[in-house]
Amino acid sequence: MEGSPIPVLTVPTAPYEDQRPAGGGGLRRPTGLFEGQRNYLPNFIQSVLSSIDLRDRQGCTMVVGSDGRYFSRTATEIVVQMAAANGIGRLIIGQNGILSTPAVSCIIRKIKAAGGIILTASHCPGGPGGEFGVKFNVANGGPAPDVVSDKIYQISKTIEEYAICPDLRIDLSRLGRQEFDLENKFKPFRVEIVDPVDIYLNLLRTIFDFNAIKSLLTGPSQLKIRVDAMHGVMGPYVRKVLCDELGAPANSAINCVPLEDFGGQHPDPNLTYATTLLEAMKGGEYGFGAAFDADGDRYMILGQNGFFVSPSDSLAIIAANLSCIPYFRQMGVRGFGRSMPTSTALDRVAKSMKVPVYETPAGWRFFSNLMDSGRCSLCGEESFGTGSDHLREKDGLWAVLVWLSIIAARKQSVEEIVRDHWAKFGRHYYCRFDYEGLEPKTTYYIMRDLEALVTDKSFIGQQFAVGSHVYSVAKTDSFEYVDPVDGTVTKKQGLRIIFSDASRLIFRLSSSSGVRATIRLYAESYERDPSGHDREPQAVLSPLIAIALKISQIHERTGRRGPTVIT
Repeated sequence: MEGSPIPVLTVPTAPYEDQRPAGGGGLRRPTGLFEGQRNYLPNFIQSVLSSIDLRDRQGCTMVVGSDGRYFSRTATEIVVQMAAANGIGRLIIGQNGILSTPAVSCIIRKIKAAGGIILTASHCPGGPGGEFGVKFNVANGGPAPDVVSDKIYQISKTIEEYAICPDLRIDLSRLGRQEFDLENKFKPFRVEIVDPVDIYLNLLRTIFDFNAIKSLLTGPSQLKIRVDAMHGVMGPYVRKVLCDELGAPANSAINCVPLEDFGGQHPDPNLTYATTLLEAMKGGEYGFGAAFDADGDRYMILGQNGFFVSPSDSLAIIAANLSCIPYFRQMGVRGFGRSMPTSTALDRVAKSMKVPVYETPAGWRFFSNLMDSGRCSLCGEESFGTGSDHLREKDGLWAVLVWLSIIAARKQSVEEIVRDHWAKFGRHYYCRFDYEGLEPKTTYYIMRDLEALVTDKSFIGQQFAVGSHVYSVAKTDSFEYVDPVDGTVTKKQGLRIIFSDASRLIFRLSSSSGVRATIRLYAESYERDPSGHDREPQAVLSPLIAIALKISQIHERTGRRGPTVIT
């Protein structure tokens, strides 16, 4: 600390009406809005900080990280200046501002921080024309529950001023402690710049048998892997964990330099966007492939020749093979959780293991409560997110290490493991179709009319004939979740149509960007007979999709000829 104390200023401001956090306390908007609208970012950061009770905020520790996208450095500086002015005592920040979402959760839990701020828009594109986001994680390391998000939003609608230390400057590149003397503060404000990987890596060492994975990647029967960090936050993690710690050759890892615009690519680990990895895997040289999204909480698994493992299958296969992981052999398995739209493949595994399954709305915050109460050991979503009670976030690298552990233990290829699973439990054919960038008013009326149709008593028992297929409606509802821990009720989480053969259609409205809306359509069909396990999912599901389009009239009402993204 040098010179005079740094001034703490109070800056007048005016509220914005569009700062309602989406699920988990996150605000995701076009980058230009954060960058160009006066006080847009400070307003939201002040709302987040003010949502923490003053007694808990004064002198507390918080964690700050980003996925490295454009505007992250500027935003990190603003967060630091405002945290100091609002009485936060210490900030833990990843070197160069980089921290994956799982690592933030890990550090919050490790040091018992009051919470964390993550600057990410997840799998959305970066750059000046991309998206930016601010996400708030609470003291358990998980996304903010709805009650906290609602409090943040109420504060944002009435905010009149924010506190900031505009003269405070930190060096994000220098590891170690930096202290600052502020006006009217009894103790110095401290910032600690930490290696983004170290604390998280130490946790992984307690979960997995690293020797077994290292033997798989380096031994005489070496498994050749290809891992794509997609120029997001995961580059340093992939290199340090998979290459340096576990012995994978350096050229196993690609796109490992975090870039502000993710190299002009869409950092979303699916077959639509991870095309570089997919083409490499199709060549047959590599036996295992994986990709991560921008902030490291989502992942995709590919086998040799580009064999794709769907997220729902991955979750079920991980559940069926948890005994391969030392952590679960020691801790046991108490229950599973899946979001309602996720395939019911997990349910069949749970039944065989005699453990409960909790079906929740989409959003990891619902799993956090289950894990905190000791009810749930493993959770997952169909949107390429899986995690366990080691954290309170989904965790892409953890899932990849689980897969490598399973391969090492079973001595089978990715495809053999998946096919063995299908043979034992049956195959759940599953697809998600996204109609993106829609007018919110249009989506509201589509969902309103669809709900009136499918929840009418007369809809039960209706039959739909498509070619040689006849589907009979057995059950419909507007999904409602009652939290078994605190009794909180969450309504209108998607429309479900369940047919007599256990096939499902689900319609769900998503508005994570806050500007345009997305209707997601999910279709699922179960096949027990192994002779039917080699069909193309879209061919199997086409009759269900035809029914969905007929009853929703989504193409006619949106002017779309098809979905924007298929996963």
